[in-house]
Amino acid sequence: MKASKRPKIRLKLPAMGLVLQLFAIILLPLTILLLVITFGSISIHERAMRDLVGERDARAVRSAASALSTQVDNRVQEVRSIATLLSANSSQPITTTLDSLSYLTADFDAGIARFKPQGQLLPSGDIQPTLQTWIADPSWQDVFTKLTSEPAKLVLANNPIDGKLIGLISTRLADNDLLVGAFSINQLVQSTLGDILPPGDLSVWLVGPNGQILYDNVGLSDQSVQHPGVTEALQGKSGTVYVKAGGDEHVTAYSPVTSTGWGLITEESWQAVSTPTLRMSQIAPLMLVPAIFIMLLAMWFVANQVVRPLRALESKTATLAGGDFKTIQQSVGGIAEIQHLQKELVQMADKVDEAQRSLHGYIGAITEAQEDERRRLARELHDDTLQALIALKQRVQLAQLELQSASGEPAPASADLNEILLLTEQTIENLRRLTRAMRPVYLEDLGLVPALEMLARESGEGMAFSMQFHHKGVEIRLPASTELALYRMAQEACSNITRHAHAETAYMSIDFSPSAVTLKVEDDGVGFNMPDSPAEYAAKGHFGLLGLHERAELIGAALSIKSSAGNGTSLMVTLPLEPFSKQAA
Repeated sequence: MKASKRPKIRLKLPAMGLVLQLFAIILLPLTILLLVITFGSISIHERAMRDLVGERDARAVRSAASALSTQVDNRVQEVRSIATLLSANSSQPITTTLDSLSYLTADFDAGIARFKPQGQLLPSGDIQPTLQTWIADPSWQDVFTKLTSEPAKLVLANNPIDGKLIGLISTRLADNDLLVGAFSINQLVQSTLGDILPPGDLSVWLVGPNGQILYDNVGLSDQSVQHPGVTEALQGKSGTVYVKAGGDEHVTAYSPVTSTGWGLITEESWQAVSTPTLRMSQIAPLMLVPAIFIMLLAMWFVANQVVRPLRALESKTATLAGGDFKTIQQSVGGIAEIQHLQKELVQMADKVDEAQRSLHGYIGAITEAQEDERRRLARELHDDTLQALIALKQRVQLAQLELQSASGEPAPASADLNEILLLTEQTIENLRRLTRAMRPVYLEDLGLVPALEMLARESGEGMAFSMQFHHKGVEIRLPASTELALYRMAQEACSNITRHAHAETAYMSIDFSPSAVTLKVEDDGVGFNMPDSPAEYAAKGHFGLLGLHERAELIGAALSIKSSAGNGTSLMVTLPLEPFSKQAA
């Protein structure tokens, strides 16, 4: 029984239905996502602003508490300094000395007073009327008793005359009198905290060790000592705590005033600080909707007309360093400025190509002249200097024979003649080696392979390393200038191994294949760090590598040098045979 075919379902949507579906599939999710991002960003921003205000207030309270502690310590030191100067100038009236110490007495806005040990007030110049009246009040005796028992310590007391909280610091004079400096706590707090705490609706209060409110700017009650942060500040802790206040949330920062045992507390609504920014954050995401579409359109234009052509131009420009001057001529499109830039690069590449061809011709002429000069010099050394040395050797040998035949036994001068003979033979051998290096006779007479084999053998003789030579394939005779260039490159590589490599083993090989000739020289020496490009050879002092590179370019060969510190060096020259096959055809 044949299975029944399922009917194919085909959806035919009207034009408006498609628009609605596109809205439901694309625009509606994007709108929902935008709303989620909007309200999510508001929540995240609120949390960040809450932490930011808390951190700001914590830093400000710590700085303010430290400043208060420093101000109290400064006043203690000032009282001691005044006492020291009064004792040193005891012969002068105290009022005269205090007048000269106005830079020290300025911090004691309630005045400076001097007392006898029994409590009698002595004339002391600068003393405020309120303090003068208070000293006459019976309540002053208890305060004076504390000052006498605790010199150089801060004593707090409420002036019964005006109800202000006064800070008093005392110290002993040389004659056992008591010097007392008085200052207003309100004035101290206001002058110290005014430039440190942030401006705005900020509640500030200062609590003493016993819970007494020493200062407040909003008229707090004594119940405020139960406020979060007060106990922690009096225990020497610093930090922040967040307190709910109706529908608002306040950030409370606290820190101890270490030298006095006080606690400094501030409180403010962080939402009041961040409200303007939050309002902007609510509107900004919705205002960005058209900007997003414009941005996407601009991004598409930039990607298609700027970025893509620039990347293509970058990749083409990178080939210029390798000597490819044709790739840059392929158009990359893009805006007019990029096309103009490409035209300028093409013109620059043409000029560089022309200059490089001229330079290669010049280098080729110099190299050819250098080889001609080497051959001429080698010929002159061989025909003149070497023949003269051989004649000198023969004359020395004849002189030895004459001395022996005349005396019948070795003469005393025979040893000197032997030394001259050895030096002459050594000089002849060194001169022959030099002439072979300058004019490789084996290369001219026998070809490239025997010349390279002899070069490898001579390079290893008398050196601390051994060099092996290997030949593969059927040798193909190349133009004399090409074979000479390959020989000179191998010669330079062997010279570098002898002078710099400190190698134990070296390896030279030449491989003749139907398509190319490959010359390779390797060693297991110390190696070196290769420059990134041939343009850096001269700048880093690698003139031998620069010469190798130039010789390879002159004959159309590819040069590859691999080396790193401690891993030896490998040099490989690959010469394609196709140009020579075309010339032969």
